[in-house]
Amino acid sequence: MTNNAVFNNEKNPLSMLINNAYTSPAIIAPPEENAAVNGRLFIVTSGSSSIGAANNQLIQITNPSGSGRSLYISSISGGISAAATLNLYSTGTVTGGTTPTPFNSQFGNTTASIATARVATGTITGTPTLFMTMLLAAGVFNFTFTGAIIVPPNRAITISVGTGVITAATNIVWWEA
Repeated sequence: MTNNAVFNNEKNPLSMLINNAYTSPAIIAPPEENAAVNGRLFIVTSGSSSIGAANNQLIQITNPSGSGRSLYISSISGGISAAATLNLYSTGTVTGGTTPTPFNSQFGNTTASIATARVATGTITGTPTLFMTMLLAAGVFNFTFTGAIIVPPNRAITISVGTGVITAATNIVWWEA
């Protein structure tokens, strides 16, 4: 018996496509799916709110010092009633508002996020670093980052939508590792 090569070649391929059977499927999925399966994908929403003149809708997610984990931003989405600007900042100070509990996207999972959230209306203060600006038309928006923005311990990401008299809703999704 001759020794035949076990590697694919053009003339005699061993396999060309994934054999995706019902009983043992091959799944190619983004990291968010694995994070959700493991109870580590979280969501915070501002809810729909009216924003007054010269104000912004603000959402801040803070990774506390010594947490031992990083936050990987998956997406930022929402909707607005009129044209506005969406700004993303590293750090900054958001005062007032509410402190919603991050929602675990695996329904029924009791794993809590290490992050703290704040939702407010106003203006970001302190010494934020603007790193991304997007002009928005009225309607729905969705920006997918798939973990390309990383918030290490003792840092925060702040999202500002405004300025002006608008109704807005903003959501941020992230996983922790």
